[in-house]
Formats: sequence, C-alpha cells, structure tokens
Amino acid sequence: MSHQDVPIEILLVEDNPGDARLTQEALRGGHLRNTLHQVPDGVEALAFLRREGLYRAVPRPDLILLDLNLPRLDGRELLGILKTHEDWRRIPVIILTTSDDEIDVLKAYDLHANCFITKPVELEAFLAVVHSMQEFWLAIVRLPANNHGAS
Repeated sequence: MSHQDVPIEILLVEDNPGDARLTQEALRGGHLRNTLHQVPDGVEALAFLRREGLYRAVPRPDLILLDLNLPRLDGRELLGILKTHEDWRRIPVIILTTSDDEIDVLKAYDLHANCFITKPVELEAFLAVVHSMQEFWLAIVRLPANNHGAS
C-alpha cells in the first residue's frame, strides 16, 4: 500500500508525562511506521495545528489522540474547535482518557469524536489498548489522503 510508504503523523495531546511515555513506547513497539508528536494541552495543540512558534515546521497530523482532562484548554473544548474548523474537521480524533463517565462519552460523540477509549490502569492492559488502537487506525482504517504533503 502506498500510504504506508509515508509514516503516519500522530499528535498526542496529553498532560501526563507517564501516559505520554507509555503511549510513545506502545506505538514504537508496533510494526507500522509513525511519528508521534506530543503537546501537553489544548492551547499547545492549537499552536501545533496552526504551525505557530516552535511548531512552524511540523507536519499536519493524520490522527489526533486526545485526553479530555487537560490544563488551560481541555479536551472537550479542543474537540469542539477541531470538528468545526474547515481544515481540521476531517482529522480523526481518538479520545484516550482515564474517564469512563457516560456523560464524557456522550459529550465526546456529540462533538464528533471518532472513537472513545478509556485508558486502563494496568500497564499491560494499557499497552494492549494502544496496540489495538494502532492496528485498527493505522493498518485497517483509510485516513484522509489530503493530509500528506499539506503545507
């Protein structure tokens, strides 16, 4: 497949350094080429997507992994911005959070999240979830082609 010639660009919006590191390790352990970019909150995610400041030369993400409970601009607010923005609304957003609150699930889907995953507490289960997510979203699902090469 030609889309696998180019690494999948993933933006992880996660304020917990431990969870960010685990996600990075789990994705690195997979067999699909990907580049993970991590920012700690919604404000930084918007700067990344707008290619502002330190993010001037970053690629457009093919997939966004989004925690809900973030400082400054939380995941719910960011999701609302992403899914109503002309240039970003087609980027698949996977909610990856510790919340299992039904209200959070409903709100995320109301805001057009593509997927809602509750992070397991146990390390092995967390790694298994990220591997499964990677297998599905990076190997099975066809991501929008217009993301690659966009300036």
